[in-house]
Amino acid sequence: MPVTLTTLLDLGALFSALAAALYWWRASRVSLRRLSKAEQFDHHDFNRLIVSFNRAQILSGRAALATALSALFIAARLLSSLFGF
Repeated sequence: MPVTLTTLLDLGALFSALAAALYWWRASRVSLRRLSKAEQFDHHDFNRLIVSFNRAQILSGRAALATALSALFIAARLLSSLFGF
């Protein structure tokens, strides 16, 4: 089976999308900066911080899921082109 440029490009896209999915997933699992006891904030500041941290983590998790889904679509395209589906 000859290796064509299209196959090489598909493989490159597959592995880069999988790597991106892994990096984004790992980024979503990292805890964000914790506040020091010495810092003085009121409850409004804490609420804004917590909401922004939660939204950032949710968005990172969704981005990781979307990137992984993209990698699955690329893998399906590669498999279909290799096996002639």
